[in-house]
Amino acid sequence: MAAAEAAVVSSSSLETDTALVPETAGTAAATAAASPATAAVAAVAAAARTGSEARVSKAALATKLLSLSGVFAVHKPKGPTSAELLNRLKEKLLAEAGMPSPEWTKRKKQTLKIGHGGTLDSAARGVLVVGIGRGTKMLTSMLSGSKRYIAIGELGKATDTLDSTGKVTEEKPYDKITQEDIEGILQKFTGNIMQVPPLYSALKKDGQRLSTLMKRGEVVEAKPARPVTVYSLSLQKFQPPFFTLVTAKDPDNMEIMDVECGGGFYIRSLVSDIGKELSSCANVLELTRTKQGPFTLEEHALPEDRWTIDDIAQSLEHCSSLLPAELALKKSKPEESNEQVLSCEYITLSETKGEDDVIKTS
Repeated sequence: MAAAEAAVVSSSSLETDTALVPETAGTAAATAAASPATAAVAAVAAAARTGSEARVSKAALATKLLSLSGVFAVHKPKGPTSAELLNRLKEKLLAEAGMPSPEWTKRKKQTLKIGHGGTLDSAARGVLVVGIGRGTKMLTSMLSGSKRYIAIGELGKATDTLDSTGKVTEEKPYDKITQEDIEGILQKFTGNIMQVPPLYSALKKDGQRLSTLMKRGEVVEAKPARPVTVYSLSLQKFQPPFFTLVTAKDPDNMEIMDVECGGGFYIRSLVSDIGKELSSCANVLELTRTKQGPFTLEEHALPEDRWTIDDIAQSLEHCSSLLPAELALKKSKPEESNEQVLSCEYITLSETKGEDDVIKTS
C-alpha cells in the first residue's frame, strides 16, 4: 500500500501543476501523458484494495475452517484409496482458506485434525465418514456401527485380493449353480458367524499392513477366523456368472436395501466364502457402501463438488442431529483471534480389538 499511496501523491502533484500553467502545445502533451499515469495509479490502488479484501476473506475462511468440529460423510468414488481421498479433501479445504500462506507463517500455530472411519477399498465406492476437529475422537465409535452394502460377485474366478483388481489364482465351473442354490446357503452367512479376513487388508503384522507385505512378495499367513455379524443378506439378482447381494426387499414399497453388517466385516471374504460353499469360487466385481451408521449415500454423502468450508459446516450441523446423544458434540467456540495458521494432520482410525489386530471394513 505504501507504494500505491506514494504514486497517488505524485499523481495529485502533477495534476495541480498542470492546472496552474496556461496550456501550450507542450503542456497539452504533458496533460495527455498524465491521464494514462492516473489510470495506472488508480488500477494499482484498486488492486491493493482487492488484495486486502481477499486477505481478510481468506482469514475469515481459515478461522471458520479451524472452528469446524464433528462428523460428516463424503462420497468416495472408485479409484482412490480412502487415505488418498482424505488427503484430496484436506488440500481442497486448505486451498479455499488460502493456507498455508506467507503472511501466516510467523503466527500462532493451530492444528487442523481430520480423519476417516471405516476404510473403503480403492475399487469400492460409497459412504466414507469423516471426522474433523474434535470429531476425530468420535470415529472409533462410528467404526463399530452397522454398515450396508450392495455387492456384485462373479462366480468361477478367484483372485489374490478377492476382488476384480487382483490376479486370477483359480478358475472353476459354475454352470450348474442355480439361483436356488445361492439362496439356500445365504442363511449360513447371516447372524453371528466366523470369518477369515483377506490377506490384502489393513490388518497388521509386526506393525505393517498385510497388504503392504503381500505387495512386496513376502509370505503372509492368514489371520485366524474371528466372529463378525451379518444382520441381513439376500440375493437380489442372479445372471450367471454374476450375482448381486442385498438385504430383503421391503414388502410395502419394494425398496431394495443392501447387505447390512457390523464392524470388522469383509464383503470380499463373504463373496469368496459363498463361492467355496457352492463348490466353485468367486470374487467381488463391484462394491458400494450405501450406509454407515446414520449416514446414507443418497442423503448425506457430499460429492466432491461440494467439498467446501460452507457446505461442510452445513453438513456438520445437519448430521449432528443424527448422532446418539452421547456422541453429539457441542458447538465449538469461535476462535478468539484470526492470528492462527493451519498445520494439517489427518488421522485414519481403524477398529481395534487387540494391539496388532486392527479391523477394517471393506
